[in-house]
Amino acid sequence: MMLKSLLLATIFATGLTAAHAAEGELSIGTEGEYPPWSMADAAGNVTGFDADVGNLLCAKLEVKCHFVVQAFDGLIPALKAKRFDIIISGMSITAERKKQINFSVGYAELANMFVVKKDSDLAGVKDIETLLTALDGRTVGVQAGTTHAHFMEKRASSAVLKTYDTLDQMQIDLASGRVEAAFADSSALQDFLGRPDGKDFQFVDVKVLSTFDPTLGEGIGVGIAQENTELKARIDKALCELVADGSIGKASQTWFKTDISRPCH
Repeated sequence: MMLKSLLLATIFATGLTAAHAAEGELSIGTEGEYPPWSMADAAGNVTGFDADVGNLLCAKLEVKCHFVVQAFDGLIPALKAKRFDIIISGMSITAERKKQINFSVGYAELANMFVVKKDSDLAGVKDIETLLTALDGRTVGVQAGTTHAHFMEKRASSAVLKTYDTLDQMQIDLASGRVEAAFADSSALQDFLGRPDGKDFQFVDVKVLSTFDPTLGEGIGVGIAQENTELKARIDKALCELVADGSIGKASQTWFKTDISRPCH
């Protein structure tokens, strides 16, 4: 009986669900097709910045990580259905998403940008308002369910929006000319520009930050079920420590060549 009481105390102290805490495991939903944030191979092994953050977090909580690969727009429904414990998938914290799930503190933030062909008349635009006006009637690619899609629907409704399940699908259409521009976070698009099929493309020199419009969120956070308040508290504390000691900044240097960590406020 004493051993059982100690086990239950450990479960509640870590803030994990009983099923996973008993196994010493935290299951993490992630997309797996959004380099360099999250990449999964055929065997389901996940690498990238999200995987590094997840592993750092699990080490802090003294549990093992188990990654579950899920299409991005299905991550929140799957979390609500308890298919995994948390989401770590480059997910921006937004008011709309907060209606469905809870979030940790924001631990990272990266500028959002457009990519176009080098010979496009959009390539020379230097300010956001001019760019949004110039997108009137243009076909723009975004990933479905992202803050980028919501931003375009709100701020550039006269553009022709084409949505994709994955970043790779969007980039294939961009390279083939089926869309005139693509909008995503700068790191994901930088990966495309470094490939042979991206050699004729460039960034539009306009960085769209979350401070420009609330649809772009409040930084990147860990998605947590609304009822799991104890787990949120534990994750918040761990993330703040990982940002403060430079661990998350070091991981972001590995994948983005810059520190995208976001200090706790």
